[in-house]
Amino acid sequence: MRLLLLTIILIIVGTSFPCKSYAQDSEEQDTVNNGIIMRKERSTSLMIHTLGYGVGYKLGLNKNYFNRRVVSFDLLEMKSPNQTKTYNQNFVNPKYYYYGKLNNLYILRVGVGIEHLLNRKPYWGGVEVRYFYSGGLSLGLAKPVYLYISYYKSDLVIFATKTEKFDPTKNYPVTTPDYTYDIYGRAPVFTGFKEMKPYPGLYAKFGFNFDFGVLNDRVKALDIGVVVDGYPQGVPVMAFRDPYHIFVTGYLSFSFGKRLN
Repeated sequence: MRLLLLTIILIIVGTSFPCKSYAQDSEEQDTVNNGIIMRKERSTSLMIHTLGYGVGYKLGLNKNYFNRRVVSFDLLEMKSPNQTKTYNQNFVNPKYYYYGKLNNLYILRVGVGIEHLLNRKPYWGGVEVRYFYSGGLSLGLAKPVYLYISYYKSDLVIFATKTEKFDPTKNYPVTTPDYTYDIYGRAPVFTGFKEMKPYPGLYAKFGFNFDFGVLNDRVKALDIGVVVDGYPQGVPVMAFRDPYHIFVTGYLSFSFGKRLN
């Protein structure tokens, strides 16, 4: 979050100079008057946020130069703020895992919003600044966590390794009269997708868009903002903790695409 705030401050300070220059010389014309306003926009984005990462796709329609209506789609991973990566030191070259994690959570967002112009891009280049707000459906998809469980005898020689769903009721390592079994590491990420459970909810997003592209028909932009995802039915992510009803995240995304009529 501190990195996001610092980035916002640096970008706003940097864009204040084009704004001042534009205001001081009213005779200068910017690209709006000299060029063509593209009415449609399509862009793809790569996103990092305070609890993971994701990708996005956005369709924009300029109602006029100052207001743009958008439809957006986001797909991202949402980690728990309580999860901690760990290794089982009882094994040689173990795989990492998150002890106590019940589900990997993926979120699909579909929403609509408005982008409003704050600062035009001067004729000689610079950064165009808009603020935006949007909201819509947030569908949480919880996939059970599977682990590699190794079975061995008292001589520590592993005779079997199986893929099993994490069981929070077991206190690993577990010893039986015939063998001992323990967590070796995380199973492949796609294991358990058929057991994925949906959790419908809503989201709201607010932030700033900084378009620094040189060409009028190309999109190169940076988005900085905050998102709140809410789920009436709490999403179980970690064992021994209450399900999550709300996630609040800050994010930074880079968008690239094109504009057309």
